[in-house]
Amino acid sequence: MKNNSSRYKTIASIKVIEDNNSLLRKAAVVFLFLGILASFSYFTYELGGTISGAAPAKEQLSQLKQQVEKLDSEREQLSSTANSADSVLNIERSTQKQLASQVQALTTENNKLKEDLAFFENLIPAASGPEGVRIGAFKADASNKTQIQYRILVMQGGKNVADFMGELQFLVTVIDNGKTVTLTLPEIKNDGANRLKLSFKYYQRLEGTLNIPEGAVIKTVQARILDKGQLRTFQSINF
Repeated sequence: MKNNSSRYKTIASIKVIEDNNSLLRKAAVVFLFLGILASFSYFTYELGGTISGAAPAKEQLSQLKQQVEKLDSEREQLSSTANSADSVLNIERSTQKQLASQVQALTTENNKLKEDLAFFENLIPAASGPEGVRIGAFKADASNKTQIQYRILVMQGGKNVADFMGELQFLVTVIDNGKTVTLTLPEIKNDGANRLKLSFKYYQRLEGTLNIPEGAVIKTVQARILDKGQLRTFQSINF
């Protein structure tokens, strides 16, 4: 009986050990399965992120941001260059306008100097020339349709001449309303004002403006030198 009892205890111990080993195996299988499941889930997440484009989207966004920043920088540089070019162009335009004004002023001054030169050249033979009053130079500009700008040099030649006292008068022929009209200018008022008086010994230079009726077409301008109302000499310009 004692041997049988020992035998039953040994069988029971073996059964307990077998049950424990079975539980361990089951536990190991469960843990192994959980590990495989976790690995598969992680792999699936990473793969899904790559397939769905999530990871590349971040890289593309970063690249796009860099491109935008680069384009902004280039735009600012181009804008700065354009502004600089505009500034240079404005300066060039201003300089060109100033140069054009200076050229115009120099041209006007040069023309005036030429006239002065001609004026003094005319004075040289005045003392030794024929006696009497004459018109040394006469210019008229009718570019303004309602005005005539004139410059005239009146001279007296000879030796031991007396002072000349006279008057300058203009006869202007125009076409007005289809008719030829002769204007005596300047118009003399009742009190004698507006007379272009002459008073010189050897020469006198005058310049001024004659007003013409609006719409009239200028044909000729004649400068006349009067001495006590009598015509001494004249010179005409045709247009």
